[in-house]
Amino acid sequence: MGVLRNTYEFMKSASMAHAKWDYEVSMSIIRNKKRLWVLFFMLLPILLVSFADAGNMLGGKTAYAPAFYSTNIFMVSIAIGLAAGLITGCIGAGGGFIITPALMAAGVKGILAVGTDVFHIFAKAIMGTTVHKKLGNVSTKLAMAFLVGSAGGTFIGGAINRLLYDKDPILSEAFISLVYAILLGFLGVYALMDFWKSRHGSAGGDAHGGPAGTTDFALKLQKMNIPPMIKFDEDYVEGGKKISGVFVAMGGVIVGILAAIMGVGGGFITFPMFVYTFGVSTATTVGTDILQIIFTAGLASIAQYAIYGYVFYTLAMGMLIGSLIGIQVGALTTKVVKGIHIRGFYAVSIIAGFINRAATLPKKMVELEYISLSKSTINGIEMVGNVVFWIVVAIFGLWIFSKFFSNVKALREEA
Repeated sequence: MGVLRNTYEFMKSASMAHAKWDYEVSMSIIRNKKRLWVLFFMLLPILLVSFADAGNMLGGKTAYAPAFYSTNIFMVSIAIGLAAGLITGCIGAGGGFIITPALMAAGVKGILAVGTDVFHIFAKAIMGTTVHKKLGNVSTKLAMAFLVGSAGGTFIGGAINRLLYDKDPILSEAFISLVYAILLGFLGVYALMDFWKSRHGSAGGDAHGGPAGTTDFALKLQKMNIPPMIKFDEDYVEGGKKISGVFVAMGGVIVGILAAIMGVGGGFITFPMFVYTFGVSTATTVGTDILQIIFTAGLASIAQYAIYGYVFYTLAMGMLIGSLIGIQVGALTTKVVKGIHIRGFYAVSIIAGFINRAATLPKKMVELEYISLSKSTINGIEMVGNVVFWIVVAIFGLWIFSKFFSNVKALREEA
């Protein structure tokens, strides 16, 4: 039980670190007029095509975008980005986890949902990156070793997704759904337990800090003298610290695989890995994390998905618009909403995502001829999963917006 609890704390801090990065990048875009104009001109052709309900895009097995693009598809992408942004801005964790499941729930094929999600992260990173402000905190040697590993990992993860899709698109859908069901189920159960404990006064508040010092595991890794040894944190520890570049590269491989398989930027796991596993200071971790997200997400989205036709650019741009709005509204709403309610909604939204992905698995298993169930049964299970997911997302969105608009005056006065 202790191992599971530590794993949950690791993953929770990971999702929070990624949400913090997402918030900073989004605010960087919103507060910069030049970037907003760039975004507008990027979206203008999409808007013109969208509202004209114009024709054929991509089709076929190797370039699986919808054969017809409509205003409705664009609006759905904005709504998905908005929901993810609200969760990220209001809760400070987990928003990125629902994008790929939400796209799949909206009818987008799994491999296209993953490719589009990771491209959306890359586009946001390029537009709003704050890496130039934090280059002083980047350990170049750590970054290089990590990126060598993450580059290899993205090729492995992308190859796995494409191999499964080429063998059978249904198998690819089942695999992606299974990965998300396991992840969201684990996170959701523990998030619900956290909420229950905090509601009854047995949790330690809302503090999310990591350990004060280097973990025992990190100290053991740092003592292993396997060339090449990388020196880091010279500005924070007298004489600095050392760790084998082999371990850093291995960590990069794991992050790259997850980024390519799940459609995430990799930042959600890099932060706790550097701090807890490698013993790197928070300041150095933040700088390196920002840098690796750009390269990992870029390599995964372009080299593993875009060139094979698995990125739906119009969906990515719609999600970018929605997330920029959602993060702003969500962050402001936290000032007028009780923390306990936010934690409750986080748990419920993650559980809803788990139910949605888990509910698709029986149908995939039947189509793959692994199990036998009646058509009415599997369709009923899938429908329940979809209904639960969208109802929870809708209630959460309406609740946040109601709190936001009913407190606009107070928020203005505070600003």
